[in-house]
Amino acid sequence: MNEIVWPTIDSEHLIVDSKQMLILEKEMFSDGMPQEALMEKAGIQISKWLLKKKPLLKNGITVFIGPGHNGGDGAVIARELFLKGFYVQVWCPFPIKKTLTNNHLNYLTSLGVTKLLEPPDANGKDLWIDAVFGNNQSRKVDNKLIKLFNQKFHNKYGKVISIDIPTGLCPNSGEPFLENAVKADYTLTIGLNKIGLTQDSALPFIGELHHVDIGVPIYKLLKIEKKVFKVTYKDLKNIDFPSLPKNSNKYKRGRTLLIAGSEKYPGAAYLAVKGAISSGAGYISAVLPELVAESIWQVAPEIVLKETMQSNQNGNASLFNALKNIDLSAFDSVIVGPGIGIDNDDWQKSKDYLIGFEGLLILDADALNRISESKLGANFFLERKLKTWITPHHKEFVRLFPNIKCETNVGLALKAANKFNISILLKGANSIIADNKNAWQIFGTDSQTARAGLGDLLSGFVAGSSAIDLTFCKNITTDFFAKYVLLHSFAASKCKIGSNASAIGDELSKIMRKRKTRQIS
Repeated sequence: MNEIVWPTIDSEHLIVDSKQMLILEKEMFSDGMPQEALMEKAGIQISKWLLKKKPLLKNGITVFIGPGHNGGDGAVIARELFLKGFYVQVWCPFPIKKTLTNNHLNYLTSLGVTKLLEPPDANGKDLWIDAVFGNNQSRKVDNKLIKLFNQKFHNKYGKVISIDIPTGLCPNSGEPFLENAVKADYTLTIGLNKIGLTQDSALPFIGELHHVDIGVPIYKLLKIEKKVFKVTYKDLKNIDFPSLPKNSNKYKRGRTLLIAGSEKYPGAAYLAVKGAISSGAGYISAVLPELVAESIWQVAPEIVLKETMQSNQNGNASLFNALKNIDLSAFDSVIVGPGIGIDNDDWQKSKDYLIGFEGLLILDADALNRISESKLGANFFLERKLKTWITPHHKEFVRLFPNIKCETNVGLALKAANKFNISILLKGANSIIADNKNAWQIFGTDSQTARAGLGDLLSGFVAGSSAIDLTFCKNITTDFFAKYVLLHSFAASKCKIGSNASAIGDELSKIMRKRKTRQIS
C-alpha cells in the first residue's frame, strides 16, 4: 500500500528549526515577496488574534520592540492595536538595527504612541508583548531584561505574550541560553512551528502555544526532506484506519501475543492485558508469570494463556522456556517487556526467537533494558532486520543508544531510528514517534499519562491495535504508531472518574468503538 501521510502537510503541523525557517523566508523574498509585506502580514495576523481576546487588552499594552525584524512585527502590532482605540506604549531595550523596524517605530511616535525612555513598571496591569528577538536569537540575552519580564509574569497583574520565541530561549533546543528565559502566558509562533518550542524543556517558558499563519506556499513545505509534524487532539478527527470486512472472524481481526510481567512486577502484566483488550483485537494471547497466570481468568477471561514464565531468584521473568514452545508465526504482533525484569542470561538464550519473528515486534521497558545490558546492545536491531517498534523513556533511550547525541529529543529519535531502521516512541511530556524518514511530536496532551503503569497499558494497546491493522495492510507505517499513542493520551483526557489505568482502558474501548463509526471528537 502507499505510505499514509498524517497529519496534513501544512504550516500548522510542520515543525522546523531556525535555519530551515530562515531559508524558507529567504526563498519567499527571492520569489518577490517584499520583507515589508511579510512583516505587515505577521503583525496584522497577531493583532487579529489579540483583538479576539479583548480582556487581555483592557488595561493597555506595552510592546517591547527589539532591534531586528521581530521588533518590526511588534511595531505593526502596536500600530494596529492603537488604531483600534487601545492605549499602547512601546519600549526599546536595545538600539534599533534594522531600517524597516526603525521606520515603523518612527511612524508609531508620529501617531501619538508613547515611547518610554525607562523600563516599564512590572507591577502594572497592562499586557506586555515580548517582540525582542524571535527566531533569530542565538546567544545569551541581558539577564536584567529577562528578570523584568519574569517579575511581571510571577506578579500575575497582567499577561505576557512572546512573539515567535520567548526572549532568551533557544529556538532549536528549547533551552534557555543562560539559566533563565522570558516566561510567557502565550507564545505566538510565526510561519511554522519552531522545534525548540515543542520540546519538554520549553514548557515552563512558552505558556499556551499558538500558530500564526503567514502563507508559506505548500510546494515549499513539500520539499522539506525529513518532516517533523506537530500533532494534537484536534488531529484525531482526521485519523483514518483501515476498515475490516464485516465477515472476518476473530483470527482475522488481529492476533497479538503479550509477554509481560514477573513475580517482581505482576501488575505490569495486568495493565498490558487491559490495554490489548481495549484495542478490540480479535485474538489476544499471553505469556505470563505463574503468579499472574493463576488469576488472569478472573479479570480477563478472554485472554488465551499460551505459556507461563518462571521467575529467577530475584523475581525476574525467564522467557526462554516459554518461547521455545510457541509458534510466533501465528501472530501479527508480539509485545515483549512490560514488567519482565532483568535477566541477561535468559535474554541471551531467548533473543534468537525474537530476531527471527517476521511480524511486528514491539519492545518496551525491561526488554529494552535487557538489550542495553546485553553483548549485542542496540545492534540487536540490526541483526533482526524486520519491523520493530520500541517505546523507551529518556533514561532507557540513553542506556540503549549511549553514542547518539542531539540537542532535541526529536533529533535523538530520528538519528536512532535511521541508524537502526526501527520506529521509536520516545516518551516525554511531548512524546515523539520517529522512523528513518519523519517524526511526529505529540503536543498539548494530558499530563496524567506521565504516570507509572500507564506505559504498560499503552504497550498492550499498541500491540492489539497494530495487530488489527496488520490484518488489512501488511506493512503499516509509523504514522499508525503515532495515532495509537495520541489515542491513548486522548483517552486519559476524557476520563471523568479519575485517570487510573483501568479507567483509561475503559475509555480507550469506547474511543475505539467510536473510531470505527468515525465519531471521535
